Amino acid sequence: MRTLERRPRPKRWVEHRQGTKAVWVPLVFTEWACAYMAFWLSRWAFLEVLEYVGSLSVLVAVIFWVSEAGERTQQRHYQAWQVINTAQGKGGNGGRIDAMEQLTADGVSLTGVDVSGAFLRNVRLEKAELARADFSGADMRGADLKGANVSEAEFERANLREADLSGANVDKASFADADLTRAELRGVVGWERIGSVKGADVSGVRDAPAGFVEWAVKHGAVAGTAGAATQK
Repeated sequence: MRTLERRPRPKRWVEHRQGTKAVWVPLVFTEWACAYMAFWLSRWAFLEVLEYVGSLSVLVAVIFWVSEAGERTQQRHYQAWQVINTAQGKGGNGGRIDAMEQLTADGVSLTGVDVSGAFLRNVRLEKAELARADFSGADMRGADLKGANVSEAEFERANLREADLSGANVDKASFADADLTRAELRGVVGWERIGSVKGADVSGVRDAPAGFVEWAVKHGAVAGTAGAATQK
């Protein structure tokens, strides 16, 4: 949008002075002089060119910013993976929660990711691709895994208390010795083909598919006194 406009020529000083009621002459003269300066500058083509150049530079900057969006996204993904890989085999968070959530939000597959032993409490990985991922010994209390694909993933000794696995694909995943106390299991897919639930605690699991708890106990899981499991 242009801001430089041609201004009308101000009145001569004598006429301007006579047409004002102000008594402080220096102020009146300063105002008149500024009006005259604005009048002459508004007719200076060089300033108009500078205005066009400024607008053009903004347009060029926007074009470059848009064209480099893909490169910035790739760089962001590279940094996220670097965080995850650098912290591999270590305890604590190490920035892995943010990194995994960012990759998931961008639709990047986390197939085979190794975050064993990590602190991932309340991590949000809804609809994430986590096939063959290693969560062994990870603290995933309150994790959001709704609709995630965790087929063939390793959850041995993982703490999944109150985690939300509703709608998740758990086909051939291993939950040996995992803590599933009060985990949400509404609509989990492939639970009849879970690789192992031996030693897993399924106490008080919520909205589990009909027959899940009985099947799990039959295959070595335990259902203690933490609360009666509810099934759908």
